[in-house]
Amino acid sequence: MDLNKYLDLSPEVAQALKEHRPVVALESTIISHGMPYPQNVETALKVEQIVRDNGAVPATIAVIGGRLKAGCTPAEIEHLGKAGAGVAKASRRDLAVLVARGADGATTVTTTMIIAHMAGIRVFATGGIGGVHRGAQQTFDISADLEELAHTPVMVVCAGAKSILDLGLTLEYLETHGVPVIGYGTEELPAFYTRKSGFGVDYRMDSPEELAAAFRTSLELGFGGGMLVTNPIPEEFSMDPAVINRAIDAAVAEAEEQGVHGKAITPFLLARVKELTGGDSLDSNIQLVFNNARLAARTAAALEALR
Repeated sequence: MDLNKYLDLSPEVAQALKEHRPVVALESTIISHGMPYPQNVETALKVEQIVRDNGAVPATIAVIGGRLKAGCTPAEIEHLGKAGAGVAKASRRDLAVLVARGADGATTVTTTMIIAHMAGIRVFATGGIGGVHRGAQQTFDISADLEELAHTPVMVVCAGAKSILDLGLTLEYLETHGVPVIGYGTEELPAFYTRKSGFGVDYRMDSPEELAAAFRTSLELGFGGGMLVTNPIPEEFSMDPAVINRAIDAAVAEAEEQGVHGKAITPFLLARVKELTGGDSLDSNIQLVFNNARLAARTAAALEALR
């Protein structure tokens, strides 16, 4: 396949990949659907700067005018932030249609992994992954992120699965599909806004070098899937589990009453949790993304050092 037909690398990202310098992919759904303007744009640019400050090149990924972008300009990030939810939330099923129509799309974890892999980017920093939704036994509402992790060889650095999900079933799904779940400095799965969930991870690792060595080995073995690194939110920004769980339970109940489902459910729940916590959840969300960007950049640098 001629990737140039669909994929644009920014000059900075293209040069870094050519020179085998570390690059970190960043998603764009958090810009258009995760935060209000202008905070979303400010946060996205700050995350890019954090990646640079920790030795890697940032590649914010999106679909702009039907082009798959690995490395967005500040003007493109501004466009995504201003347009907000008017930009399509693009999962795997949406990419071909958006490209064919010449449309814009904000990439989820799934589509960021896809485009990063096309570009040759191995490490991706995000907030939290999607997973198995509560009540999935009846609705079959399971995020495409989990399936992508099983098949696309990209390391995803996150703060665990979003705590609006069924974390136990999410871990079971990942185990069934052979995705290793690594706890960075912890043996317990982080729960996005909080450092603990009550569920264990597969392995604990304590340095970017250890993470890089494990992922390099996975690539060399040709397993084909990704690796999930769960990085706890810093202690000072962690929320009280009782407070956040009450807000989540209330938001889930409201979603059920209003019949919210499908791709609308996660933005709805996150927005309601933000309102119910007086904005504290958004502050925590921003800080955990910063924390993940630091670790991803250092891990990408360690991975390149193994070439």
